[in-house]
Amino acid sequence: MKLIDSIVADAPGIAALRRDLHAHPELCFEENRTSDVIARTLEGWGIEVHRGFARTGVVGVLRHGRSSRAVGLRADIDALPITEENRFLHASQHAGRMHACGHDGHTAMLLGAAQHLARQRHFDGTVYLVFQPAEEGGGGAQAM
Repeated sequence: MKLIDSIVADAPGIAALRRDLHAHPELCFEENRTSDVIARTLEGWGIEVHRGFARTGVVGVLRHGRSSRAVGLRADIDALPITEENRFLHASQHAGRMHACGHDGHTAMLLGAAQHLARQRHFDGTVYLVFQPAEEGGGGAQAM
């Protein structure tokens, strides 16, 4: 398998984002800090950002070319009401909240894809980057 050099080069930054999100988990519809991190990051890459969907949801919009074709890529951003017992440096800093379901990873992966797509623009159409709150039983998808 051939790895894409620019993605490999960006991996440490994306890992740092995931660790930051992991350390600061937020429960459904309370993902304010998480949404701020996502929006700031996307804006820093020149991606159009829309906020306020389902309270804390974020949608990035990346257009290139003239096609009316579109695709949506989605990540969930909420944590679970679980106490983390891990001891690594980026363990949850909030008792009773943890990214035990991998949503910090989902968010980081979508941010990584967004960074690559914004830089390379090897597509014709629109990519919607959907960061959904409240996936863990809060009805976030329907609210979005």
